[in-house]
Amino acid sequence: MKFAICIQSSGYDDLESWKIYRTLPDEKADQVDCIRVIDESGEDYLYPAARFLIVEFSEEIQEKLLGSIEAA
Repeated sequence: MKFAICIQSSGYDDLESWKIYRTLPDEKADQVDCIRVIDESGEDYLYPAARFLIVEFSEEIQEKLLGSIEAA
């Protein structure tokens, strides 16, 4: 499971700057410098990769993040 921090949300109502988002693998998105993100709408969409910083967390932190997402 990968996560990304949005570092630039201007122009996108379904993103918040400095928030952690879950990402989904998408080889075609990678080819066009995009990233597939589950945004504030709860759906996954493509966004420019330059708007995000990919982060890696330990398994324990990932479980806690996923738990907080599911509880929301």
